[in-house]
Amino acid sequence: QVQLVESGGRLVQAGGTLTLSCAVSGRTLRSYTMGWFRQAPGKEREFIANIRWSLSDTAYADSVKGRFTISRDVAKNTVNLQMSSLIPEDTGVYYCTADWGIALSTRREDYTYWGQGTQVTVSS
Repeated sequence: QVQLVESGGRLVQAGGTLTLSCAVSGRTLRSYTMGWFRQAPGKEREFIANIRWSLSDTAYADSVKGRFTISRDVAKNTVNLQMSSLIPEDTGVYYCTADWGIALSTRREDYTYWGQGTQVTVSS
């Protein structure tokens, strides 16, 4: 089992920056892919970014490329999402997720473990 706990969500003005963190526990993460998804009100949960724990390679949704950066801290066992140039369309609940052996999959159904989510609201 993998436990994921997100933190860092809050209200922020458009153009601002915010960093989300996901604390990971329960398993050795060497073969795991860690991801961030978000869900806006009335919309499907969508892929934002992911990273392979061992290789540190990453993938991003087109909507956040150049604005968001995903990283992992091996010492702290956390996965972070640095967000900049935020726009109101970035508003939603952000979920940390994990699974192993899925390369850099962007498909929600490929991920088994999910956190409870953290709310990000970007005001215009």
